[in-house]
Amino acid sequence: MNEDLAARAAQSKSDAHLLVFARVPALGRVKSRLAAGVGEPAALAVYHELLAITNAAVVAAGVPATIWLADAAGAEPTAAEAHEWATHHAKCQTEGDLGARMATAFAVAFETGAGRVAIIGTDCPGLNDTHLNQAFALLETNDLVLGPATDGGYYLLGLRQPQPELFQNKTWSTDSVLSDTLADAAGLGLRVALLPTLRDVDDAADLAAWRAERVN
Repeated sequence: MNEDLAARAAQSKSDAHLLVFARVPALGRVKSRLAAGVGEPAALAVYHELLAITNAAVVAAGVPATIWLADAAGAEPTAAEAHEWATHHAKCQTEGDLGARMATAFAVAFETGAGRVAIIGTDCPGLNDTHLNQAFALLETNDLVLGPATDGGYYLLGLRQPQPELFQNKTWSTDSVLSDTLADAAGLGLRVALLPTLRDVDDAADLAAWRAERVN
């Protein structure tokens, strides 16, 4: 990461806010594509690993964060549902497809005073605080920051103001999401910056590749 970007990120986080989309870790409710290859207990264990990695990156980045949980029981998550994220504020995801839920989370963050907002999931074991700080630094001079994933999606999206069009008319969880988002950004005239490309862990092949990378 460019040292100037890192310095600026460290000095100016007062308007930054991070959104984390996660699921309540429960057997049979997480990582369905991975579970199809390795079984539900193993998939849940991997999900706990990914949650811990993501949480460590968020804490190290030192940016205020809201955890938006899917599959929570009520309007606000219980202490048990949110215990993985004890140091962050947790909310329940709203209704609608993934795009609608992300658009709502961004709208809430901007309405409550944030000036630079980024969203991540919990599927990217290569994500660390450097990527998060770089994203917020890049948002000082760009309208949109994207972290491309090797599967054709993205592991991070950052904005300086609401752009609901970026979350509409997408076929989520497919290899066209990143390219479609970039096309929308071009049509909107947005200044775009890209982070390094990282791997998501969505299925058994991704898991095997991640395990191999860790060994090497």
